[in-house]
Amino acid sequence: MLFSISITGPIFPLLFLGFLLKRVNIINDEFIRVASQLVFKVTLPALLFLSIVKSPLDTDIDFSFIAYMLLGNFLFFILVTLLTKYWIPNKQDHGVIIQGSFRANAGIIGLAYAANVYGDAGITLAALYVAFNTVLYNILAVIILTPSIGSVNRAALINVFKSIAKNPLIIAILVAALVFILAIPIPTLMINAGQYFADMTLPMALLCTGGSLNLKKVNNDTVNTLFATALKLIVAPIMLTGASYFLGFRGLELGIAFFMTAAPTAVASYMMASAMGENVNLAANIIAMTTAGSLITCSLGISLLYSLHLI
Repeated sequence: MLFSISITGPIFPLLFLGFLLKRVNIINDEFIRVASQLVFKVTLPALLFLSIVKSPLDTDIDFSFIAYMLLGNFLFFILVTLLTKYWIPNKQDHGVIIQGSFRANAGIIGLAYAANVYGDAGITLAALYVAFNTVLYNILAVIILTPSIGSVNRAALINVFKSIAKNPLIIAILVAALVFILAIPIPTLMINAGQYFADMTLPMALLCTGGSLNLKKVNNDTVNTLFATALKLIVAPIMLTGASYFLGFRGLELGIAFFMTAAPTAVASYMMASAMGENVNLAANIIAMTTAGSLITCSLGISLLYSLHLI
């Protein structure tokens, strides 16, 4: 438990500090918007880029693990869709519940967990996972938030692929992979300057995540919120981490599988729900509940995996 607290412990104060600073008006919505853009477009790409190009030349990336996680996340999405359609009578909220159940905050919270445990090696594997999963998440979110599958038109899908092609995280990882494979030298000055940006990423992102939590939007939609939270924080990590174990993944890969699936619902799910005209209050409820709950479930999960000598 002490080991798990050393991993999750540093994250909670930053989330709470962001929430507190927003409440006392030291930071506001405009700061969160600008800082989030800075993280998404500059500092996080810098972190992912440097984590790859600074990797040892003999680094062995298990792409079978990446492929498994993509397939696992897709199958979990199918399971969540079936369960939601069976258990939740209000069809209007199905899209928000499904997205909140499968779309993890892997790029911030999951990455922070991986960095705390594995350092640069964890960030490198997590970066590749985030790149591929970002594509999957965006496509599935658009599909499930569209009222009817048949109404997913060509223009909507084209816009999704355009946004993916322009995604700074994906661009940074692809460029880094090219630089790494071709062994292109990068001046030390640029590495050091980029590291300043990279070091800003997790603290800034966690502050913005905490500041964006708005408990005033939490309403009485308890059943749907708890349903999505249970799927996100309990079912997803147990199923996907358990499957990783039975498929023979251990150590770094098993840890990444847990951290990425046990992370809370991504804040981006709120923005996606808003853009698609869905129930934004429910989306906010799910984000708030999973963010708070993940600090407990992740601590318990890390403690169990560590005690079993699996991570």
